[in-house]
Amino acid sequence: MLTDDFDFILPPECVALRPVRPRDAARMLVVNAKGELLHSHVSKLPQFLNRGDALALNDTVVYPARLYGRREQRLGGRGTRVEFLLHKRLAIDCYQAFVKPARRLSRGDTIDFGEGLRGRVGIDPTDGEIEIRFNQSGEALDVLIEALGELPLPPYIRSKREVDIFDADDYQTSFGSNRGSVAAPTAGLHFTSSLFAQLDVVGVSREMLTLHVGPGTFLPVRVDELSQHRMHPEWANLSAATADRLNATRSRGGRIIAVGSTSLRTLESAAEPDGRLRSFEGETDIFIQPGYRFRTAEILLTNFHLPRSTLFMLISAFCGLNVMKAAYAEAIQQHYRFYSYGDACLLFRSPQ
Repeated sequence: MLTDDFDFILPPECVALRPVRPRDAARMLVVNAKGELLHSHVSKLPQFLNRGDALALNDTVVYPARLYGRREQRLGGRGTRVEFLLHKRLAIDCYQAFVKPARRLSRGDTIDFGEGLRGRVGIDPTDGEIEIRFNQSGEALDVLIEALGELPLPPYIRSKREVDIFDADDYQTSFGSNRGSVAAPTAGLHFTSSLFAQLDVVGVSREMLTLHVGPGTFLPVRVDELSQHRMHPEWANLSAATADRLNATRSRGGRIIAVGSTSLRTLESAAEPDGRLRSFEGETDIFIQPGYRFRTAEILLTNFHLPRSTLFMLISAFCGLNVMKAAYAEAIQQHYRFYSYGDACLLFRSPQ
């Protein structure tokens, strides 16, 4: 298939710059297995689920992965200001990072981040990526990154406003426990203690898994043919105990509801050909596009995604490309809010 097949026009006013409050007051477009649409709200989610169903939620936590520093000048003077997005830890003192402006850096350059934190560029930038080795390591480095780093809000928000104190809470799920993402698992942002209590009452259980969101989730597709696209690997974990409980859910006739594309990709990475889940820990570069045969979740709760993105390709595989194009057209007409701080879709998987 072609990347152009997944394009659509989104009016700028549809992009949400702040979440609604409370979180579960967000609107929710329901797409059933026949492709029929229903308008609802996330707070009504329990009405669409059955006793014995199970939610699979990504418990990752976003860390302040955006750092600003200055390249040291060999002959004195004030060095170039450089922005880093630390997206993968390679060692206790070393990260892989995207950097801007990449053309100003080369191997061996030293970067001063302040507060005594310095880094040395390990390799010449390739496609805007470098390795940077710090003069601190382990917990000491983590503390400095927390102090000096900025929450990595997506560019479509940062281009409109500054990161502020509200984002520290808004851009984290209420249930996260494992630090390691450079972007939020945004479907999980909608959940509140009240919503969880309602789900408990109707007998919907919840299970935690982890996928640390990295470039594989958010980088744009830069090729014309989908067969040429390669996902950046991201670290994921599904424990044996969680896999066993989800298998038991399905054996009793319950359904798995993946909360977010990252949860769905983790489940599919951990699934045997017959759909049975096993423990999984490691990197996954799974790329789900139309034609993919799903083995796990029957329902997906997800936000509205960018045109031409791997996320829109994933939901098109889940429900059908024409169904999702029609659903997005309806959402735009009805003024739904898109992207990370936006509204949600509840998608029932189409027959395969």
